[in-house]
Amino acid sequence: MEFHPQPRPGTAEPWAFPAPERGTLDNGLTVLRCHRPGQQVVAVEIFLAAPLEAEPEGLDGVATIMARALSEGTDKHSAEEFAAELERCGATLDAHADHPGVRVSLEVPVSRLGKALGLVAEALRAPAFADSEVERLVRNRLDEIPHEIANPARRAAMQLSKELFPAGSRVSRPRQGTEETVARIDAAAVRAFYEAHIRPATATAVVVGDLTGVDLDAVLAETVGAWTGDTAEPRPVPAVTADDTGRVVIVDRPGAVQTQLLIGRIGPDRHDRVWPAQVLGTYCLGGTLTSRLDRVLREEKGYTYGVRAFGQVLLSGPEGDGAAMLAISGSVDTPNTGPALDDLWKVLRTLAAEGLTDAERETAVQNLVGVAPLKYETAASVAGTLADQVEQHLPDDFQARMYARLAETGTVEATAAVVSAFPVDRLVTILVGDASQIQEPVEALGIGEVTVVRG
Repeated sequence: MEFHPQPRPGTAEPWAFPAPERGTLDNGLTVLRCHRPGQQVVAVEIFLAAPLEAEPEGLDGVATIMARALSEGTDKHSAEEFAAELERCGATLDAHADHPGVRVSLEVPVSRLGKALGLVAEALRAPAFADSEVERLVRNRLDEIPHEIANPARRAAMQLSKELFPAGSRVSRPRQGTEETVARIDAAAVRAFYEAHIRPATATAVVVGDLTGVDLDAVLAETVGAWTGDTAEPRPVPAVTADDTGRVVIVDRPGAVQTQLLIGRIGPDRHDRVWPAQVLGTYCLGGTLTSRLDRVLREEKGYTYGVRAFGQVLLSGPEGDGAAMLAISGSVDTPNTGPALDDLWKVLRTLAAEGLTDAERETAVQNLVGVAPLKYETAASVAGTLADQVEQHLPDDFQARMYARLAETGTVEATAAVVSAFPVDRLVTILVGDASQIQEPVEALGIGEVTVVRG
């Protein structure tokens, strides 16, 4: 019997977030490429500067329908043929619209990268936007909306955006539109939005994977490099303003056995120097099962299965004047809604008075920095983060520097950041639950004026 030699470990090297190479094709398309040895499934993220703020008045959701329609047929393939060609490549293709713009995501074995990227280029260059396909997508979207409204977490998020932001601001309204606005969308509206905003000069493609033996320049030139369009300047990013006057809004759901909590305000985005300390402090507050909120509300009191605190970027501009949503979310049983909120506010007040401990800070750093190599094991995770940096106007080395800054952030700095992020008198609280059961105990807490709206 022949035995293969026993594998020997290699030399351990410090991990760093992958650094991409940046370039521009002749058609103006920006390309970030990142060679990741061993990643035989290549991930491609294409960011299209078609923000929700650019949707015509009364047509909220047209960017979402356009994104979904990109893979529903082209000038060369019907919707069924396009799907079959993707399947032959072993590829998955997805597209969605968010406030900064539209993202197209492709994953494909490296051996079929050229074929799959050619299909993506075809979808970007000449989507069919057939009446029947757009009508089907509109019907599907209309079917989704009642389910989203019925979902307590989604309903709470809608209400928080409506409460925080001015009515005329796009960020105050559902990202994928309402029943009224989506019902107005037709193929002509989708094509008009496409023609106004989709062009290579304002787009960026991120390609991540094992590119050994791949002539990526040739592949790009033959596919997305053949996509043409007018040059144009990206739209300016609108300023984000919010009213975070402390108050409570109950979305009434008679008979609900649980109350969904969403407590939030806006704060600085990732351009701000406080961001690393804010990430660290927020993680200590509610980033994991061992964080303060869970220790009190879940372990000690048994009110909930879990409560989380987080920061999510909404919009970022090149001048660093964007904003992030800072929030605490979870659910509790209806009878304990008042006591749970009382204890949550006590956690925040104690945090402001006494600060974080060095042990909490150390655990958070180990969790956030220590798991990074696992978090970015796949090409898709690296490509997604690089595309996030593109749409948020961040430098290509932002994430790499972020981990170094997290490790350098001290306990006092993290405390100051999280206390500033969640001041007890400047939080908008959304409760989706039975108003007849929870209104009186919540009013007794004195955490803000209480208003009840229909569920």
